[in-house]
Amino acid sequence: MSNITPQKVKELRERTQAGFMDCQKALAESNGDIDKAIEWLREKGISKAAKKADAIAAEGLTNAVIRGDQCLVLEVNSQTDFVAKNEEFINLVNDIIDAIFINKKVDKESVEKMQLKNGKDVKTACVEATAKIGEKIEFRRAMLLTKKSNQSFGAYQHSNSKISSAILIDGIVDDSLAKDIAMHLTAMNPRFLSKEKVDNKWLESERKILLEKSKEESKNSKKDPKFMDKIIDGRLNKILSENCLEEQPFFKDGSITIKKLLEQKNAKVIDMVRFELGEGIEKKVDDFASEVAAQMKK
Repeated sequence: MSNITPQKVKELRERTQAGFMDCQKALAESNGDIDKAIEWLREKGISKAAKKADAIAAEGLTNAVIRGDQCLVLEVNSQTDFVAKNEEFINLVNDIIDAIFINKKVDKESVEKMQLKNGKDVKTACVEATAKIGEKIEFRRAMLLTKKSNQSFGAYQHSNSKISSAILIDGIVDDSLAKDIAMHLTAMNPRFLSKEKVDNKWLESERKILLEKSKEESKNSKKDPKFMDKIIDGRLNKILSENCLEEQPFFKDGSITIKKLLEQKNAKVIDMVRFELGEGIEKKVDDFASEVAAQMKK
């Protein structure tokens, strides 16, 4: 134990942020070698993080960032929104953003292999953050838009970081207008960009629902059945206007649609990305509460 000095313990704590007792044990197991002790702590951390592998991480944060001719929207998850406000978690997300802009890839496998500025890959950094913070931390997804010289970006991160959106506009528009439309996308959550981009299966499903509804209504009314198709078409157009970004009334001026607003600037939206935190993840309502209760019983 003579080679385990207070200075070594202090240095190891500063380099790893591990607890005092863990650092002492790591140095004892590593015969006072700090680098080996760091590796020992890392292995221990990975072991702890493995216990969190099956945990549900549906909180965290999203962000939309413009850098030059590229715009990135991403989501990184944690188990609770409390951890999402942790400075270390936020710094990790920012490092991942930097890595994606450098490597210009967004699929999960590629991102997890990217090297961060501290020399670790994203997956390892997330595992170590999981071990240190005590919650599962995981990169989930990202999208990268690229614009040409005659195009514009709009990006918006909601104040709670739970929703972030970006749009690619064909044409040059003011940054404030582009951001407003990205904000509109965040608030109104359209399913599709335009009527031309509507998914045919979804459209047929909506038409069938309207058809059945119209049949029921015709039984209890004096409406002429021959007008049924026109009634269905009218209702379907209303649904399309509610679900297509271009057809939606601009949230700051309900008298004009997004399409007509941009036509005034000789522009149009050609791509959009909207990430809402945890969407599509099956959440257990009592997940974290049960975990805390289980820990208290130990």
